[in-house]
Amino acid sequence: MMELTRKGEYAIRGIIYLAQQPPGRVSLISEIAAAADVPQTFLAKIFQSFAKLGLVVSSRGTGGGFVLARPASAITMREVVEAVEGPILPNRCLLGASCERGTGHCLVHDVWRQVQTEVVNILDAVTIDTLARGRDGRDAA
Repeated sequence: MMELTRKGEYAIRGIIYLAQQPPGRVSLISEIAAAADVPQTFLAKIFQSFAKLGLVVSSRGTGGGFVLARPASAITMREVVEAVEGPILPNRCLLGASCERGTGHCLVHDVWRQVQTEVVNILDAVTIDTLARGRDGRDAA
């Protein structure tokens, strides 16, 4: 089954930290890494991927760092997870490769497709803003 790797966990922690900052505030990677308890070099690579995919904007030089590319309410958990983990696939047969010889699908193909759909729907329904405000979506106390 799909398992979130350390890279995925670090990505979520880092982007949640950015979402908790005042809009437009630029954060240094060292600051994000310290606050999210993530190795800085690892997080820097993750945030480079985020920048390429349009989740964050990076700026260099004095005052440089990272800021969300769009409101946290417009970034889903699925986007963050897939940015570092790739597509959500609970089984290899969903890659399009048949897991049975010949032209048919494996006998559980439709079940794996349903699992994939459900997981994707759940992750699409959770925004980074919701996570940044607390597990249940209320403002953190």
